[in-house]
Amino acid sequence: MVSEYEIKKQICEIGKRIYDRGMVAANDGNISVKLSDNVFLCTPTGVSKGFMTPEYICKVDADGRVIQANPGFKPSSEIKMHMRVYKERPDVKAVVHAHPMYATAFAIAGIPLTQPIMPEAVIALGCVPIAEYGTPSTDEIPNAVAKYLQNFDAVLLANHGALSYGDSLINAYHKMESVEFYAQLLFLSKQLGGPKELSSDQVTRLYEIRRQFGLKGKHPADMCLNNKAGNASCHNIGCGARANSKVSEDLVEQITKKVLEQLSK
Repeated sequence: MVSEYEIKKQICEIGKRIYDRGMVAANDGNISVKLSDNVFLCTPTGVSKGFMTPEYICKVDADGRVIQANPGFKPSSEIKMHMRVYKERPDVKAVVHAHPMYATAFAIAGIPLTQPIMPEAVIALGCVPIAEYGTPSTDEIPNAVAKYLQNFDAVLLANHGALSYGDSLINAYHKMESVEFYAQLLFLSKQLGGPKELSSDQVTRLYEIRRQFGLKGKHPADMCLNNKAGNASCHNIGCGARANSKVSEDLVEQITKKVLEQLSK
């Protein structure tokens, strides 16, 4: 059995990874791990996730109340969002929130990741929806995220960032990596004339492969079990605005414009 101290070290390692990969800046982002139904470890507020040591990590209960924290450290201000994930998804053991550059750009532009462009993304994520904007540190974000938790293991946060979760800390982190890689490829392929999407039949076959592999977690493929095979909307079900192979060529321009507008405020 892994000790609590070792789990704290793992949280620090993941924090360093998201910082080194440019998924967070300054003191952004937060990470948590479930120890039991009423005991959780989480990163503190107001510190860089790239320079943490085990002594930084706080312990809280299911309501986000402090069980133990060293002097000078308080739990993440976004702990409510983490606790909502654990409440709605008993299978989840870890949650990662970050601001990866490309995924966050799509979140700022209000564009969900819906285009099936590569097998790995289809199998691992399906599509990635956008939860409505909420004021940080309030119940608005947990409430916005809640509607997607039963069908997705990753979600974009409007004008904010991305959230991923899984049955282990490393799996939750890998989901975040996958979301950012998906967003980056989609963004770049649009600049090369637009991606050539996988067909609905190809997506259906990939979903079947996922089911055969018995991969853990939630996935939009599970919502398609009762859909007619080849249904073009199957990949995007539950993801809001639907993108297709005829997405307008000015989409990249829209993303860039909206990102610049946000940065200039």
